Amino acid sequence: MKLVKIPHSKLISFLLLLITTLIIACNHTPTITHNPACIQNYDPNTDYFPHKIQITHATGLAVEYHHNYKIVTVKNPWQNAKTNFQYVLVQCGTPPPTGFNSAQIITVPVNSIVTLSTTHLPHLAKLGVVDKLIGVSNSKQVNTPEVVERIQAGEVVEVGNNANIDIERLLELNPDLVTTFGTGNSQTDSYSKLTEVGLKVGINAEYMEDTPLGRSEWLKFTALFFNQEEQAEKIFQEIAEKYAQIAQTAKSVTNRPTVFVGFNFKGTWYMPGGNSYVAKYLADAGGNYLWSDDKSFGSLPLSVEVVVERASNADYWLNFSQSWQSVQDLLAEDNLYGDFQAVQNGNLYNNNARVNDSGGNDYWEGGMSNPDIVLADLIKILHPEILPGHQLFYYHRLGQ
Repeated sequence: MKLVKIPHSKLISFLLLLITTLIIACNHTPTITHNPACIQNYDPNTDYFPHKIQITHATGLAVEYHHNYKIVTVKNPWQNAKTNFQYVLVQCGTPPPTGFNSAQIITVPVNSIVTLSTTHLPHLAKLGVVDKLIGVSNSKQVNTPEVVERIQAGEVVEVGNNANIDIERLLELNPDLVTTFGTGNSQTDSYSKLTEVGLKVGINAEYMEDTPLGRSEWLKFTALFFNQEEQAEKIFQEIAEKYAQIAQTAKSVTNRPTVFVGFNFKGTWYMPGGNSYVAKYLADAGGNYLWSDDKSFGSLPLSVEVVVERASNADYWLNFSQSWQSVQDLLAEDNLYGDFQAVQNGNLYNNNARVNDSGGNDYWEGGMSNPDIVLADLIKILHPEILPGHQLFYYHRLGQ
């Protein structure tokens, strides 16, 4: 073997560079710090979750407490689901229980989170943990002020959603938790893709709840991952009490104006069922929802003719196309709409009063967490004399 002779000057330079690199590396060795939330001296007889939540309105969520871990069950993740999801939240610094697969084991409290639905963002703000948020699906759709501030500061990045999820970006972020939702469509749902690469994922099924308070109570689902049970209980109790107080003001009304919702979409009018959360809102607001006699929970696909026959003389029309900015837009879409009495009387109210420049509607973001404000809006529309001091927040009247 032939040896290559390195010139003396180059050898000296190489050695100096190597020594300098080693010195810098030694001086920049990261200091190992202990997470103050982690248990340092585990005692199997200690209850590490002294504050526990009680689920009172949500039907698709359950939690079971043990000394150092809690089992969270999502019972109805999507329409006609034949499976549920369980997550084992283990207190940091304590051993996980046996009998569960690794994908189910999540150490709490989490220190970083990515949310793939804007509806989860108000939870973080209410719980005071927005500083743990490092990624969202689409930053342009966000309305929650505390989150917008972090996005503008470059502290939260976009990771896409569903079929367009950026797995590589998520792996770089390496969050302790990703919260998402499921539809049951394996082609678009991101849950399986994320768990396959080793990320910890929690499915939030709030949209499957059939009451406004049931949806709002999923704040507690988020709180479980941060050990924020005490805070979540206080927040939700206040919301539920406000909702009950506001609903009570409309309970005794004798005049219940007739109401219908939705619009014709490509030949089909999707009307919420009589047991849906929309129907519950309208009943609590003192309205006579024209499809309240229906006992289904989802949407009813109706023909335009059926809707016209029943709703042509209705007092109010709510929750129609987000693109209509005026009555002229409504009539330009279909001049048949002009036959509705609600159009003729100008009783047209839509839930898009708070839309950002990119089309992100705060009704679908903050509204789910603040059902008391949504209810107050509806009562203000249907019975303005009951809440004279309330100003519409999520709703506004469609102008001419």
